[in-house]
Amino acid sequence: MYKVLLVEDEEIIRHGIRQSVPWNEFGCCVVGEAGDGEEGVRMIEKLKPDIVITDINMPVMDGLAMLAATKLKYDYAAVILTGYSEFGYAKEAIRNGVSGYVLKPLNMNEMKEALAQAVLETQNISYLRQKNQGEKSSGDIRLLDADKEYTDPVVQSILAYIAENYKNKIMLADLAEELHYSERYISQKFQKAVGTTVIEYLNRYRIQKALAFIREKAVPLSEIGWEVGIGEYKYFNHVFKKYMGYSAKEYQQSL
Repeated sequence: MYKVLLVEDEEIIRHGIRQSVPWNEFGCCVVGEAGDGEEGVRMIEKLKPDIVITDINMPVMDGLAMLAATKLKYDYAAVILTGYSEFGYAKEAIRNGVSGYVLKPLNMNEMKEALAQAVLETQNISYLRQKNQGEKSSGDIRLLDADKEYTDPVVQSILAYIAENYKNKIMLADLAEELHYSERYISQKFQKAVGTTVIEYLNRYRIQKALAFIREKAVPLSEIGWEVGIGEYKYFNHVFKKYMGYSAKEYQQSL
């Protein structure tokens, strides 16, 4: 069962979500609740959930700050709850790797769709972790499923755009302008087909390129972050360790 954490400051909404969503249909169970972002951080550290469903506007620490503090480290799928007045925040969250969002007042069909997308992302994360077990020494590590083919022309266009522009800053707004579709449409299409968000795929694509650079010794380790579009070495190494479980230098020494 996939572990779900609910973070929402209004207890009645939190209780309603816990009682009304058919968690078993999605192979999920609620393992904890939190009433604000700071408590949410503690619960994430303690429970290590697969999926976090969170409100944005909360006391002490808001939902986006909580995600920023924990998502990279604990690698979970996230769904945000938002009102129309916070719609801009929702779009920003999606740009930064959130699986999806659900507008308040809650619509059960939207909640089910968002949960299904979060489960897909969780399955993809789990699949890649298992696939890479024991492959560090050979260097044959895959953060992306290279064998999978996609027939949807929108998804093909997104993948082609990433392959051509991964060294540059890429946002959903860039894809929307390039493909002439809305950001939400692009996100939903891509995640349904690939099983993860555009931003998550982009990060994995960049780290996959970094692995190749390290194996080929084509670029100094200190410069690889810039070559793959992540940036300076300290941050690159942080992202690398998040996906690989060890530093870029440790990977280089293992080859």
